[in-house]
Amino acid sequence: MRAFWAKTLAIAWKDVVLELRTKEVVTSVLIFALLVIVIFNFAFEPGVESLGLLAPGVLWVTFTFAGVLGLNRSFVLEKDKGCLDGLMLCPVDRSVIYAGKMLGTLLFMLVVEIVALPVFSILFNMPLYPPRLLLIMVLATVGFNAVGTLFSAIAVNTKAREIMLPLLLFPIVVPVIIAAVKATGSILDVKLWGGMSSWPALLLAFDVIFLIISSILFEFVLEE
Repeated sequence: MRAFWAKTLAIAWKDVVLELRTKEVVTSVLIFALLVIVIFNFAFEPGVESLGLLAPGVLWVTFTFAGVLGLNRSFVLEKDKGCLDGLMLCPVDRSVIYAGKMLGTLLFMLVVEIVALPVFSILFNMPLYPPRLLLIMVLATVGFNAVGTLFSAIAVNTKAREIMLPLLLFPIVVPVIIAAVKATGSILDVKLWGGMSSWPALLLAFDVIFLIISSILFEFVLEE
């Protein structure tokens, strides 16, 4: 198990170092996320009673599309530079490659979410409850990236990879997004805190299912 995590962290660290040098993924995804939040802010009038109901949806629409943009870049550099072939030649299990790539995209997306969240709070005049909201963000982002990494590896081998990824990803990841929106709505509305308890458990269940299935299927995706 220690060897597994050492190799996984090595692959994830490779992506982190590359990102620190190029600043390509996080910068573009963060700018996109902030622009979406600002556009939605101008779409709704301040003080509208329904704004509290719309805010969770706005937040997760932003994170979802920003995540797709980041996942699109996850394997593009590996494919274009021939690094994917190098990873496949490494004497490691394919699940290690999957875990490393998933961990790298997870870190990038969490950084974007943490930076975008205060901006969202200020523009939408919404209170923040970091412990609860951060828990939901982590659980939902893990599930999103677990299956997103698999489909990103599939889409990168197609000609229309920018279009193929959302077409493959959205139908599968919808339950995770719905659960995240519902849980976020309960957090932002103090009166609904009692109804939040089931959503983290549901997100955790999806995380486990997606991680197991995706790690198993990833080997066949790479071989293709």
